Amino acid sequence: MKLVRDCIPQIIEESGRVCVYHVSTRDEYEMWLFEKMKEEMQEFIDSPCYEEAADIYEVFRSFCDLHQLELAGVESVAADKREQRGGFSQRIILDSVDSPDTVPTVEP
Repeated sequence: MKLVRDCIPQIIEESGRVCVYHVSTRDEYEMWLFEKMKEEMQEFIDSPCYEEAADIYEVFRSFCDLHQLELAGVESVAADKREQRGGFSQRIILDSVDSPDTVPTVEP
């Protein structure tokens, strides 16, 4: 079993094949969206291209719809965060952070 795009059952049937499917509950849908996102992310990692990026975007849109988040709102918050904290384009990897109660020692 896997989550498929809305027209896939019709496309399968038009090709002369038979498919069995069901419409999921909200909870099942969310679980399958998560699985679909992992699948699409792996496909993008294996073969970065517009088609795979579009698949990720479609799953993301579906997650937003499920949680009643408008894409314009998501884009606005993303822009604000990028302005305040930056994006990820500089490839910065944080290795560690000192604890607030760690006192640096100075060797004599």
